[in-house]
Amino acid sequence: MLERLEASPNDWDIIIIGGGATGLGCAVESASRGYRTLLLESGDFARGTSSRSTKLVHGGVRYLQQGNVSLVLEALKERGRLLANAPHLVHDLPFIVPNYDWWEAPFYGVGLRVYDLLAGKLGFGASRNLSKSETLERLPTIETKGLRGGVIYYDGQFDDARLAIHLAMTAASLGATVLNYVAATALTKTGDVITGVVAREEETGAELELRGRVVINATGPFSDAIRKLDEPETTAIIRPSQGVHIVLDRSFLPGDSAIMVPHTDDGRVLFAIPWHERIVVGTTDTPLDTVSYEPCPLEEEIEFLLKHTARYLTKDPTRNDILSMFAGIRPLVGTSPDGNTAEISRDHTLHISRSGLVTIAGGKWTTYRMMAEDTIDQAATMAGLEEKPSVTKTLRLHGYHQDAAQFGELERYGADAPLVRDLIREDPRYGELLHPEANVKTGEVIWAARKEMARTVEDFLSRRTRSLLLGARTAIAMAPRVAALMAEELDRDDAWAQAQVETFVKLAEGYLPR
Repeated sequence: MLERLEASPNDWDIIIIGGGATGLGCAVESASRGYRTLLLESGDFARGTSSRSTKLVHGGVRYLQQGNVSLVLEALKERGRLLANAPHLVHDLPFIVPNYDWWEAPFYGVGLRVYDLLAGKLGFGASRNLSKSETLERLPTIETKGLRGGVIYYDGQFDDARLAIHLAMTAASLGATVLNYVAATALTKTGDVITGVVAREEETGAELELRGRVVINATGPFSDAIRKLDEPETTAIIRPSQGVHIVLDRSFLPGDSAIMVPHTDDGRVLFAIPWHERIVVGTTDTPLDTVSYEPCPLEEEIEFLLKHTARYLTKDPTRNDILSMFAGIRPLVGTSPDGNTAEISRDHTLHISRSGLVTIAGGKWTTYRMMAEDTIDQAATMAGLEEKPSVTKTLRLHGYHQDAAQFGELERYGADAPLVRDLIREDPRYGELLHPEANVKTGEVIWAARKEMARTVEDFLSRRTRSLLLGARTAIAMAPRVAALMAEELDRDDAWAQAQVETFVKLAEGYLPR
């Protein structure tokens, strides 16, 4: 990508700052229209919230409850498109709402049938009421005291970080230049109009001056920091909110169905979801005053999730059962009269400054494509680019494969899986497991460094594979071997490998309860 940057004339149509879901979506949208596109990410792709979601591609039952029908409609359409365009990473998942009060079955049954109607032809399956015995058959560890039955409905599940990597690869295949570890440090102007960015290549410290017809700020929770590079006195628009998840062993919820609790003590929806042979439980909604790249779960958030999980499962989890925990920051835009961020809309917002900086904020993973389409429409107008229609509604993403499940543990690579297998066969070492408790082979480290722009041990263990989220202790044990393999592939020395291990271990310890 750096060679592509150096070989290109320094006059980009669109420069995008931010390599999360929104920024990568914008890069795909822009490049697919034929615009000369550059994306800069200060860390790794999906380093922030885009790799720390609840792993759902969904319309949002809670938004229907709030009466935001337009957002649900949009999200359900996008959910269907994402399944069609990336079936190797997105699949349907049955969710069950357990019923303990007499009114819950008719109330949630009707609501979820409306959800089905809104999805129309893009629906994932019809909802229906379940008897007590049917509910227990699907959820053998559900709390039985007072259980009357349940309502089953279908939504989507995905691997967020893997989708982000495949978006980056899609954008690159369409001609975009996408760079991780290149930080935008300043905006350049001619008169009062933004004409580009100054950036720093983090690995070498080299400074780059890049010209573009328009600059898009797609940095999520950090949007206001980029806006202040443009207008130092600007008023903040982001209302950050933290969402925390805990990861448990599959024994807490065996089977292939998820649990959805529609109303917790703080008014949020709670999910317990099977994912990569683990159970992900979340989430919380805690307003924040400041944002960081590594937000930490608060004690009260961990206790909240443990308490609510124990309320609905016969096997009560404790802190010692937490295999990993992670926090993401929602870049919400707007205000709530009582300060409750759970009530702020998940709609996205486009903001254009007087000097032409286009900021896209808010929204959710499911609607990333639609957000990108809106953003590139506006950016192209700002830049005076030739108007071209969007083609991403039916654009197949990198790795597209209708039956990736045939590749077993390599399913997440989609159409790349046969190539990964070929690489693994090149060297007997590459077929070895990195750890007996992790279904990850050493050859995948080589593939990630060679083909997926993994630059650090964290990149591999957190996002190219999901090892850190699935079990922090296991990931720590894997780090030395990963560092050695990456050092060999990236031509780094032993000191680099040692520093990588130390950095990763310190990071991973934050994914475990103290």
